[in-house]
Amino acid sequence: MTELRRELTLYGLTMVAVGSSIGSGIFLTPAQIAGHLPSPALIMLVWAVGGVIALTGALTFAELGSMFPQAGGVYVYLREAYGDLFGFLYGWAYLLVITSGAMAALAIAFAYYLGFIFPMSQTTITVVALLVIVVVTAVNVARVKAGGMLANIFTGLKLLGIGGLVIVGFVWGSPETLRVEPAASTSSTGFVSAFGLALVGVLWSYGGFQHASYVAGEAIDARRTVPRAMILGALIVAFVYLMTNLAYLFLLPVPEIAASGSVAADAVSTVIPFGGTLIAIVIAISVFGTAGIFALSTPRIYYAMAADGIFFRKLAEVHPRFRTPANAILLQSGWAVILLLFWGTFEDVITYVVFMDWVFFGLAGAAVFVLRRTRKDAERPYRTFGYPVTPAVFVGISLLFVINTLVERPLHAWVGLVFTLAGAGVYYFLKRRSRTLSKPNSPA
Repeated sequence: MTELRRELTLYGLTMVAVGSSIGSGIFLTPAQIAGHLPSPALIMLVWAVGGVIALTGALTFAELGSMFPQAGGVYVYLREAYGDLFGFLYGWAYLLVITSGAMAALAIAFAYYLGFIFPMSQTTITVVALLVIVVVTAVNVARVKAGGMLANIFTGLKLLGIGGLVIVGFVWGSPETLRVEPAASTSSTGFVSAFGLALVGVLWSYGGFQHASYVAGEAIDARRTVPRAMILGALIVAFVYLMTNLAYLFLLPVPEIAASGSVAADAVSTVIPFGGTLIAIVIAISVFGTAGIFALSTPRIYYAMAADGIFFRKLAEVHPRFRTPANAILLQSGWAVILLLFWGTFEDVITYVVFMDWVFFGLAGAAVFVLRRTRKDAERPYRTFGYPVTPAVFVGISLLFVINTLVERPLHAWVGLVFTLAGAGVYYFLKRRSRTLSKPNSPA
């Protein structure tokens, strides 16, 4: 049987973790967050809290990554701790909503920001978005090393662009903007609820460090490199986000951030007349790179599911020449194209995507406790720093976030839950069909 090619280094895995986190969130969510928490101190606090959550998650997942250094990542952790059904539901949610939807949204965002530089009609924007999906799919089908190089290049470029934004804020901005207070709070909810709602955008922006675990089957010395990549990725992203938000606050007062449709462009435009064009280029680079990483990483979940016999067998096939899970990549990209053509925009996707993501994150974090009890003697090259406090903090915050979303955004949360739970019917159907096909023919 053809095996996956192991070519990803620690640097490449770290770029996957960083690049899949830094997409459009840091450019698009600050206005929403400022609307809920109209205070510089609270804005910085919620981003810092998000960084702590991401780091506790990376430290927790690092132990799981060292135990199970194969393709699939979080899917494998859930399967090993709770059984096939939980693993299947995770992969189901990622294929049907989370990753395919995100890829479609990122492709549209790329075309939109490219249109800011080169004006295009709506039809042309759709065509460009389709081409984005085709290009990142072709690169990742061709070779995992090519996909890794794409992640490295575009993540490096986006970090350079964000670094330029931070320099502009620190050199030409002023701390005086921190003293400008809004006339009144833009949130009618209490502080805890407002903080929880602001955390939606923050966690949307931080989510991604776990993508390094999805490609563990193609990593060099995966038991060591995958845990390190997730931890390094979370630390780098937290630092970048805190510096970027401080730069925003040095360039614009909080009320202007809350009212802005494009915070990054408006912030840079205060000192550079053509700042909007520069930021459009940075965002286009950022979202294209993130779409490429999604095409690289998450198909390994469906590949692992199929290899375990709980999804379509064809998805477990490795391309004989390129040694990549080509069928899994093509399935995800094909579904992303369908979503792009029939949905067009994803105005509410952030809430139910993040909600379902963190339901599974909480379960995966709790898997550390489960496996410490059920597999006491298993090899653990890395053990979670600060156990049991670190995973308990991650699981506890995940639970509070999920509950707050259920209370404050019940429609979005329940849509995500119902859609995901519908996958249970698909799981049992596939399982029953697999048993039927495996039975020998009855004698005549």
